[in-house]
Amino acid sequence: MIDVAHWQQLIQPLFPGMMGVRLTALAPERVSAEMLVRPEMCTAGGTLHGGAYMAFADTLGAIGTLVNLGEGQRTTTTDSSTKFIAAAKVGTVVSGESVALHRGRSTQVWQTMIRNDQGKLCAVVTQTQLVLS
Repeated sequence: MIDVAHWQQLIQPLFPGMMGVRLTALAPERVSAEMLVRPEMCTAGGTLHGGAYMAFADTLGAIGTLVNLGEGQRTTTTDSSTKFIAAAKVGTVVSGESVALHRGRSTQVWQTMIRNDQGKLCAVVTQTQLVLS
C-alpha cells in the first residue's frame, strides 16, 4: 500500500501544493486527486484555465511515474496532449484520475481524465514521462 499522506507532504511545498492538489488515492497504476477551482486559476469567464487543467494532469502523471521509479531515478515530461471538453466553474472542485497506459524502463505513458463537480468530463490529457537515471 502506498502512503498517500507521505506523497501529499512531498508535493505540498511545490507547485502542486500551491495549486491545491489533494491526492485521494495512489497505486502503481493509478493516481487520483482533487483540486478546488480558485479565482486566480480561472479565465475571465470564471472557468478553470486550460493551463491549470494541464498542470493538474501533469502532476498526476508525474507522481504516478515517480511511484514506479527505482532508487536514484527521476522523471520529466517529454510530451503532453490535451483535449478540452467542458468547463469547471470557480468555487467548485475538479477530480482527476490518471491511469498508466505504459510503464516501461525508459518511458511511461499516463492518461488523465478530469471531471467537474457534476461528474462531467472536462479534459483528457495523455502524457509521456521520460525515466532518467
